[in-house]
Amino acid sequence: MKLQSIGFIGGGRITRIFLQGLVNKNALPENVLVFEPNTETSTALINDFPGVQAARSAAEAATQQLVFIAVHPPVVMETLQAIKEAVDTSTVVISLAPKITLEKMAAVLPTQKLIRMIPNATSFINEGYNPVTFAPGFDDQDKKKVLKLLKKLGKTFEAEEAKLESYAICSAMLPTYFWFQWQQMEAIARETGLTDEEARKTVSASLKKAWRIYYQAGLEAEEVMDLIPVKPIGENEPEIKNILNSKLLGLFGKIKP
Repeated sequence: MKLQSIGFIGGGRITRIFLQGLVNKNALPENVLVFEPNTETSTALINDFPGVQAARSAAEAATQQLVFIAVHPPVVMETLQAIKEAVDTSTVVISLAPKITLEKMAAVLPTQKLIRMIPNATSFINEGYNPVTFAPGFDDQDKKKVLKLLKKLGKTFEAEEAKLESYAICSAMLPTYFWFQWQQMEAIARETGLTDEEARKTVSASLKKAWRIYYQAGLEAEEVMDLIPVKPIGENEPEIKNILNSKLLGLFGKIKP
């Protein structure tokens, strides 16, 4: 199987991330179709990626060799129903959504070449951390060809299907728990006298070094955190931890199959 065509059903953020990652590596196949019912979103995507064409329906996008289901979990099953006549036994279908299992996908589609993937936004710069699960019996040679493409987006590794929702909470969504804090620290840096450039450099460099000492210094977490005696928001840590636990474990409960 040589991958010569890709279809995306859904033209939102993750499709844009994947397209950009593949463009960065000059890895887009000659034929790429995207079905996105929102005209404004579809037009913007086509304008930004001239080699991509708009499909008139989900079924049309599903006629390609490799088909990405890039929609939210509540509409995955109806999307599968909409494309089942367009898919044949040779079609590779990759769902990018949590919750909907390979077993549920197989109950609708005629192909057994099914994959689930939990993608990371850092795939935009080819630094993704993307776990995938292949359906039982997936041909080894076909698997290698699919992985060759997906690895263009960053680290792509096989994982147990039962763990995919954990990766969604602890990896795919993880940046959103911190990005706004980095942004706020840059604002505070500017407020306290640094230039825009100094603020970005200071926060960026300090975060990189903090990551290294936490994960690579050979110290226990408590030992690392004890290196700085002053903790200006230490009294708020229990509240922050409670927010993380309640919000994220609650969300995990909703997306778990």
